[in-house]
Amino acid sequence: MRAVVQRVAEASVRVDGEVVGAVERGLLVLLGVAVDDDEAAAARLARRVARLRVFENEEGRFDRSLLDVGGAALVVSQFTLIANTAKGNRPSFTEAAPPERAQRLYERFCDELEAEGVPAETGVFGARMGVALVNDGPVTIVLDT
Repeated sequence: MRAVVQRVAEASVRVDGEVVGAVERGLLVLLGVAVDDDEAAAARLARRVARLRVFENEEGRFDRSLLDVGGAALVVSQFTLIANTAKGNRPSFTEAAPPERAQRLYERFCDELEAEGVPAETGVFGARMGVALVNDGPVTIVLDT
């Protein structure tokens, strides 16, 4: 499982022109699920995201998490994060989990975030989405399980 986590002042996702998920201060989490991922990986990654200290304290140091600042997460499924680009110019997605399994683990990740105390907004799994964000910093972190 791979997550690209961006600290945002605000973020939203649209499907067919309609906003289906939005957050203010928090994290945009682009989530890719690989073939060998499982429920334990989803729970582990959700705990890491909830506790990732990328928000600044009074001294300007990264010392606060979503839990500390009362932020929310906008979680968007993105199988292309699992692309293999080792050969040629066309990415291979054979390492990405099949859609049914990926959706189950994506939903488990979101449920685990909520269980950790982080409000989680979502996109629509498998839909063509438009993601808008105001990256705060910018701060972008890649997390792998």
